[in-house]
Amino acid sequence: MSFKNYWYVVAQSQDIKDKPYRAMLLDEWLVLFRNEDNQITALRDRCLHRSVRLSEGRIENGQLRCMYHGWLYDKAGQVVQIPSEGDAAPKGPCRKAPKFHVREVDGLVFVCLSEEPAIAEPFRSPHYGEKGWATVRLVNRFQNNVTNCVENFVDVPHTTFVHPKIFRDPEGHMVILEMERKDGSVRVVYKDEKHKLGLFSWFLNPKNETYGHIDSFHQPNVTSVEYHFSSSKHFYITSQSVPVTETETLVYTDLTYSFGVFTPFARLFVKKLGQAVIDQDLVILKNQNETIQKYPDAFQNSGVDLMHVWIESIRDAIEAGRDPRALPEKTHSLVIRI
Repeated sequence: MSFKNYWYVVAQSQDIKDKPYRAMLLDEWLVLFRNEDNQITALRDRCLHRSVRLSEGRIENGQLRCMYHGWLYDKAGQVVQIPSEGDAAPKGPCRKAPKFHVREVDGLVFVCLSEEPAIAEPFRSPHYGEKGWATVRLVNRFQNNVTNCVENFVDVPHTTFVHPKIFRDPEGHMVILEMERKDGSVRVVYKDEKHKLGLFSWFLNPKNETYGHIDSFHQPNVTSVEYHFSSSKHFYITSQSVPVTETETLVYTDLTYSFGVFTPFARLFVKKLGQAVIDQDLVILKNQNETIQKYPDAFQNSGVDLMHVWIESIRDAIEAGRDPRALPEKTHSLVIRI
């Protein structure tokens, strides 16, 4: 097992149209195109002939034509035409480009680089496309690795310093955390939380009452943050952190919400505020990455960082070739000040 055994988002469905689409995943160059069945094919972005990038070519009747000498590839990656050799259709494994598994789900295109995915299907954003719910999808490129990104996305203490007024105000309230590591996931339930959520507070929690808050991480790269303010106000933040290179992560963030009768009118507000929070995280994570490159010392953890330690244990297991679902289950409770 390795990180290549998992599903990762490489594009949105709307990106794959009438031209080849270029992507990169775990340092692997990919080219995606819609074949004659209107399904998406993902190949290594390299022509077998003279190593030109296939993504610079064109699509002809659902097949991919290289722009250098015209070699034509079908949906299986098989070379089916070489113009200089006439009408013959040369076949055989030596003339077949590496092809990767693809799933198109909820407007996202997922690719697995391994022949055997560790998980049968990709992680889906909760309530996406359901009646009474709406989703704003944001795409951002972070200059940091996946581990540091996912830890940031479920890290509450930093929000009062990096996102004051916008996301969470520092009030010094004591909150109980119930934590669990199980089946390759980490889950944290926040109890008795009642903080003012910055610019959201006047609408989401006007009476400053306690609300439901759960953070979770799912192997190897997905985080989910959920808030439940009342029976009619719910908000989910689902982030798919895609490893482009060792220090670059492409993040697809779904902001999915249900605000009752106000749901149809909240889109612009949710999008603007969500991107404002992400913009601040882009800066702090770039800062962290630059510092790590200069001083690659190990982090020093506090008790509040246990969730991050468990996330790292899951990703370390995958990197070592082990199934993180085999890690022993753990639970822990603690109280933090926010």
